Amino acid sequence: MYSLLAMLCLAVAVEATAQEVERERADFELGRATEILANIMREFEVGFVDEVKVDDLLNSAVMGMVMSTDPYSEYLSEEDMNDFEVLTTGRYGGVGSTIRQRGDYVIFAQPYQGSPSDKAGIKIGDKIVSIDGYDMKGATVKDASDRLKGEPETFVEVVIKRNIGGTIDTLRLCRERISIPSIPYSGIIRDGVGYISHNDFIEGSYDEMRRAVERLMATDSLKGIVLDYRSNGGGVLQEAVDILSLFLPRNERVVSVKGRDSSSLHTYSTRYAPLAEDVPIVVLVSDLSASSSEILAGALQDLDRAVIMGQRTYGKGLVQGTRYLGYNSYLKYTTSKYYIPSGRCIQSRDYSDLRNRGGIKSIPDSLISEYATRNGRRVWDGGGIVPDVKLEPEYVSRFATTLYQLGFMDDWADEYMQRHHEERVDPRTFVISDQEYEDFCRFLQDKDIPYESGIRKALVALEKAVQEDLYAEELGPVIESLKASIKDDTALNLERYRDEIIETLSIQIILRNGYLCDVEERVAVKDEAVERAIELLIDSEEYNRILREQHLEKH
Repeated sequence: MYSLLAMLCLAVAVEATAQEVERERADFELGRATEILANIMREFEVGFVDEVKVDDLLNSAVMGMVMSTDPYSEYLSEEDMNDFEVLTTGRYGGVGSTIRQRGDYVIFAQPYQGSPSDKAGIKIGDKIVSIDGYDMKGATVKDASDRLKGEPETFVEVVIKRNIGGTIDTLRLCRERISIPSIPYSGIIRDGVGYISHNDFIEGSYDEMRRAVERLMATDSLKGIVLDYRSNGGGVLQEAVDILSLFLPRNERVVSVKGRDSSSLHTYSTRYAPLAEDVPIVVLVSDLSASSSEILAGALQDLDRAVIMGQRTYGKGLVQGTRYLGYNSYLKYTTSKYYIPSGRCIQSRDYSDLRNRGGIKSIPDSLISEYATRNGRRVWDGGGIVPDVKLEPEYVSRFATTLYQLGFMDDWADEYMQRHHEERVDPRTFVISDQEYEDFCRFLQDKDIPYESGIRKALVALEKAVQEDLYAEELGPVIESLKASIKDDTALNLERYRDEIIETLSIQIILRNGYLCDVEERVAVKDEAVERAIELLIDSEEYNRILREQHLEKH
């Protein structure tokens, strides 16, 4: 027994010595690298042929380091922290409106409901003439934004030219702590089915979601809830956990995070009593649903609490933390991976080779493992959340997108409001008339629209390949015939994509007659995916069959 004890003590001592040696080696390598980096920066600052700034060298060195890890790690300088705070909290000090460029001036693009801009009567399209006496002609959006933002309870004087009427007004706005809603709309869509649109996970998202669920629960005969997480890129993990508390029993384990070793394992469980524990749920997801939205959808899927509908999600199974570096700067970097209740991690991309310039790789099928939900349904790791009901993504024409991105739809809608500002519209039913659409087409006649269809781009690439591979004689006439039949003419595209453009223009008018919540309501009642979700919730037999027995495919 004494011999065994002595051997055990010797083994522990050897292991401890090995750990100390490894720690000393790592400390030496870190010290060496730090000294070399400092020496390089000193040499450039002192002896480089052109003058360089130490801060610029530091930023470049840091950018190189974080870029070699993964896309989510980043250095946050003092100047970056304001944007980071808005990203994580959804709050900032200002007048509460988005703005955009039009010609030589910046105009108001969307005053938030109840904000200082809204209370002052500012409307979409109003031009900013000056801010605190500074002439804003030629100013950029950033210039105007920097002057409009400031500490809450401070004042800013804004001179505007009204889009409707053209009068010049001087407004003295009191800045407030602006909170950007994370849930822009919730309501009953039809047949007793509620709908909640959730944009991101910021501080306070749980409170917003709780109020939305309470409003739906207060209605008679609620048959189900559609939770829309399409394009939700995630955010604060704890907010996702707390939102899950609304639909799951208290103390239900919903996600675990683990870093480099098992000692870093931390488990998150629901901590509040549920509000809608028995209400059927369909969660809408897309390929842009990531991080916290995948945790929420994945936990509900693993626990067979909701049917997931849409497209396979992005596959971000990594968790980031922040560390203070001194001098008001921070490092945001990946500290762990998360695992949803079945035990799977849905990370779909391998960034380990970035450090060796190997690029980003997808998780191969050979490394994808099978897991089981609470009811025994088959699910998989390594590739995002695969929906229980797959839907094709909604088609959006590049031509309509180009018109919107160039601001032509906004500019026309501002002109429309000058003629129709006394009219009121129903968000669910309003559509611009055929005559108004013809007016929009005339509005575009003198506009430069740099649009080339995907088919024409593919033909250009094909033509180049044909010439390089010496097939021009045989295939040249065929390509010329195809090019002649494909016309990227604006008038033809306006007719080809007429319905989509009319709907987008109608939404712009709805926004100018109300708020973002009205637009979200309109989009929801017209959305085919929402309609499919409602039909499934009404068909309780099919809904329960999916949760009881339907296995998932790998992809």
